[in-house]
Amino acid sequence: MMNGMMGGAPEGNAASAPPSETKEMIDLSTKLEKSDCYAMNEDSRFPMTNLFIGDTTLACKSDADEQLIIHIAFQEHVKVHSIKFDEFNGGVAPELNPTAVRVFVNRNNLGFEDIEDVDPTQELQLSAADLKENADPLLLKFVKFQRVKSITLFIEENSGGDISALGGLKIMGRLVATTNMKDFKKQG
Repeated sequence: MMNGMMGGAPEGNAASAPPSETKEMIDLSTKLEKSDCYAMNEDSRFPMTNLFIGDTTLACKSDADEQLIIHIAFQEHVKVHSIKFDEFNGGVAPELNPTAVRVFVNRNNLGFEDIEDVDPTQELQLSAADLKENADPLLLKFVKFQRVKSITLFIEENSGGDISALGGLKIMGRLVATTNMKDFKKQG
């Protein structure tokens, strides 16, 4: 079954990919449209901007309960390959670790009142091992993350704590190559 999922499509895309498109995965947090990123139910002392600093002691924490919505917008369309979640402060409070995360692509303005009524692009179940610093990123469904302008993460459940905490977040992928019309020469 693994061969069936991986065969054909990626090769076909690679053959038709413009030469300018790189195959190398990058940390897409360098391509954020920061003014369009936000979190709902975040503790103001632990905002989502902490997720991209590289210090898991700073963290992003929920405020009133365990649920947290994190909306991440990109400056341009990207292909998202995987997501790496890091636990808060090296695992000092494992009960705060997210366990169920729903991922939505290109859905703006999702709030708590409607997020449970919308089908997610992918659902992730996180184990304690997934959140360790040396754990591999979680692979996403390749075909559903090809032209991403924004990702909304809904942390739905955690390991039993009153709030949820996330120490870091990396979204790995690559830029979608675009055609610059100025590069075309008129024929005639």
